[in-house]
Amino acid sequence: MERPDRDNADRDTVINAFGGKKGLIDSGIPSIIFLVTFNVADNLHTALIASIATSALFTVIRLIKRDTLQHALSGFVGVLICAWFANRTGNASDLYIPKLLTNLGYGTVYLIANLVGWPVLGLMLGPILGENLLWRNHPERKRVYIQAGWLWVAMFFSRLAVQYPIYRSGNINLLGTVNLAMGYPFFLATAYGTWLIIRRVPTVKA
Repeated sequence: MERPDRDNADRDTVINAFGGKKGLIDSGIPSIIFLVTFNVADNLHTALIASIATSALFTVIRLIKRDTLQHALSGFVGVLICAWFANRTGNASDLYIPKLLTNLGYGTVYLIANLVGWPVLGLMLGPILGENLLWRNHPERKRVYIQAGWLWVAMFFSRLAVQYPIYRSGNINLLGTVNLAMGYPFFLATAYGTWLIIRRVPTVKA
């Protein structure tokens, strides 16, 4: 049986691999700033600039603190892409098109990977947890990676199922609010659920 401290370390490793609390801040705050600014200023360009500036600020802060830049940079690039879509059409709801497409893409990849027996979670977490691809030769370990993978399939497609009809309705405030609620909080809850599943079977060591 694994020691509690080792178990907690693996839990933190899994959660941090998906962004942790910093990812929640880097991705969520710019979206909140966009919604607030858009409602106050009633101007799409002003709201986009405020969102981009906020994301850029977080990236600079991470750089100054010599912190991990992965999530701040990916969040900044994501904000730029979303802003380009909205600015191109002049429709504030189009800010969320890249996020809808991302959920469709990731959901499809996780689904196919599970079906063919190469779960994305195993490929991603195996090296992080020190077992690399050894889990492939251990049916129980492989099974928990696949089971946890279904959580991610459900998360990605449930986001799409809920948010796409709202996008079509053009209700930007509702779409933004639901997107935040189903964003990183949902993401981290799924990451925690992943750990609860994969912890049932010890990691495979060489």
